[in-house]
Amino acid sequence: MTLVMGIVNVTPDSFSDGGRYLDPDVAIAHARFLRDQGADLLDVGGESTRPGADRVAARVEQQRVLPVVEALASEGSFVSIDTMNATTAVAAVRAGARLVNDVSGGLADPDMLAAVAETEADIALGHWRGPSIEMYAHADYLDVGREVATELEARAVAAVAAGIDPSRIVVDPGIGFGKRGAQNWQTLRALPELGGLGYRVLVGTSRKRFLADPLGDDPDLARRDLATAVTSALAARSGAWAVRVHDVATTRDALAVARAWEA
Repeated sequence: MTLVMGIVNVTPDSFSDGGRYLDPDVAIAHARFLRDQGADLLDVGGESTRPGADRVAARVEQQRVLPVVEALASEGSFVSIDTMNATTAVAAVRAGARLVNDVSGGLADPDMLAAVAETEADIALGHWRGPSIEMYAHADYLDVGREVATELEARAVAAVAAGIDPSRIVVDPGIGFGKRGAQNWQTLRALPELGGLGYRVLVGTSRKRFLADPLGDDPDLARRDLATAVTSALAARSGAWAVRVHDVATTRDALAVARAWEA
């Protein structure tokens, strides 16, 4: 069964909810709300990766996320840490995180893979061709689905070489990262090929810009959440291990309907 990862952005500048949960107590309350809605994992992040975002110092990132991670983990929640910094990853695992979600696939910080290898945490390796400030400069592909799979396989090989067992590895096609509109749809259609690599697959489409294209206008968040739920259900049918979303309830409903259809 596909798991639902709830997004907890402890940031001032994330693209759809920046600033709403910057206060740790508010972030913790929001995470509990997502958990009550049915989130299987809670993904806590202290640095926005929206297009054009600047990097955040690891010290600042840790001040934002560690109190949230520790509080949620102490309650028994499955917590992942959304970070590109090895020091933040290690600190968050010590605070109770069980998964390191690195959208850069270990490329942003050369110490990441070795650092995670020394822990018992799993790692999600995102497809990444450069930092947010310049991500679209690298959006040139001949066959985006195949290239994403090939580049993620290389990151997984690097993780294994660093000492991470393949069973601990998750791959993420990086929807919206270094991919323009139609390229995201092409990548999603290639999910079965990505799953063929033999690793768990994490898919995150939530509220991203490309979802507006088939809707024909500038949809509000409610409509983007509905589009997210549809793409998440389709990703589940393509074998996704987990889907990463802002609106847990709508996605859980979509997954339940899809399961009933296939029963």
